[in-house]
Amino acid sequence: MSTMQNGLFDDLPYSLEEIICGVDEAGRGPLAGPVYAAAVILHRERPIAGLRDSKKLTEARRDELAPLIKRDCIAWAIAKASEAEIDKLNILQASLLAMKRAVHMLETIPTLALIDGNKCPVMKIQTIAIIDGDDKIESISAASILAKTARDEALRKLHKKYPQYGFDQHKGYGTAQHLAALKAHGVSPVHRRSFAPVRVLLEQSL
Repeated sequence: MSTMQNGLFDDLPYSLEEIICGVDEAGRGPLAGPVYAAAVILHRERPIAGLRDSKKLTEARRDELAPLIKRDCIAWAIAKASEAEIDKLNILQASLLAMKRAVHMLETIPTLALIDGNKCPVMKIQTIAIIDGDDKIESISAASILAKTARDEALRKLHKKYPQYGFDQHKGYGTAQHLAALKAHGVSPVHRRSFAPVRVLLEQSL
């Protein structure tokens, strides 16, 4: 895992006195459910072993790491943007909105946000976008894990409300099982109407 102290960002405009939060989202691709984002300020004297991109961890390992992150970091926050906001704004802008909300919810105010990806939300503090940051920067990895575990839990709750779609298994992604359930049961209130498979079904039902 690369860190800020090993030279990766020697040419970027910040010092070790910065209060740095890592920021990442989860759930851009699914056909249903909100998009989640998390922001984390890690404690330099309380390292957490095993942080990496949440997609490269098993669900069990993510569930082990999430409470450790919350316990040992300086501050953390999780936010979301709803399906309606995704449909209104588009998924990129909704993801950036969720990220901005997460940063603003932090109890400790950061001076710099390191954002996974190539786009940054517009905020009053400095932001730096880092492609593949969730597997390079530990604070972004931590945010990735919190966002992913929070969203998975939300989709398990949606499964209880809409069991016919199997949200607990595919977490809203467009799997064959999910697409078959959509055709069989129609579009639910938590499906993203702007996403092509859902939009096509709605158009066919007119």
